[in-house]
Amino acid sequence: MKLYTYQRNSAGERVRIALGLKGLAYEYVSVPGLAEGEYRRINPQGLMPALELDNGQVIAQSGAILAFLEERFPEPPLLPADPVLRAQSRSFGLFIAAEMHAVTVSRVRRFVADELGAGPEGEALWLAHWTAEGLARLEAMLAQRSQDFTFCYGETPGWADLHLIPALRNARRFDVALASYERLLAVEGACAEIPAFQAARPEAQPDFISSDLSSRA
Repeated sequence: MKLYTYQRNSAGERVRIALGLKGLAYEYVSVPGLAEGEYRRINPQGLMPALELDNGQVIAQSGAILAFLEERFPEPPLLPADPVLRAQSRSFGLFIAAEMHAVTVSRVRRFVADELGAGPEGEALWLAHWTAEGLARLEAMLAQRSQDFTFCYGETPGWADLHLIPALRNARRFDVALASYERLLAVEGACAEIPAFQAARPEAQPDFISSDLSSRA
C-alpha cells in the first residue's frame, strides 16, 4: 500500500497511527514532492491523505481509510467491542475531524485571512477560538465516561486516540493553552509511550522540515 500524505498533515497522521497500531507496512509518498498535477490525478479530491491499494485503487479521506483498515484488517481492532463505547469512540473522532479540523485547515484559514480581510491577527483569533472550544467539548466528553480509562475509551489505544493526538499537536502550533484539559493530556501522555504514535509524529517522517512545526501554513 502507498500512503500519500505530508509530515504535518494531521489527517495523514491519524492514518499513520492506525497503520502502526495494526502493524501494516506501507510506502510513504510525500505529496509536496510529486510533480504538479500528479496528486490530483491520483486523488481527484486533491486533499490529503489518500491510500493506494496494491491493486491500484485509491481511497481518499482519513475517515474512509480508517473504516477500510478496520474492516479489511480487523486485528487488532481500533474500536472497542462494547457497542456504546464503539459509538462514543466514533463520535469523539468525528467531532475532531468534522467540527474542529474542518474549520482550521489551511484553505479555510487562508480564506479568513485573505479573502475576508481578517489578516494574520484575525486568523490567529479564528484558530484559537475554534480550537479551544473544541478541546473543551472533548474534555467534557471524557468526563462523562462510565469509567476513567487509560486511553479515551478503553485500556488500549484506538480510534478516538489517533484523532486526539494530532489535534493536540495542532493546538500547540496555534498557541492554544492546554493546561486545563487534564483528561486529554493524560491520554496524550499514555499515547506518547506507544511506538505507533511515536513513528507517526511529523518529525519521524522522511519529508520532515523542523521549521514547519511552528508554521501555520
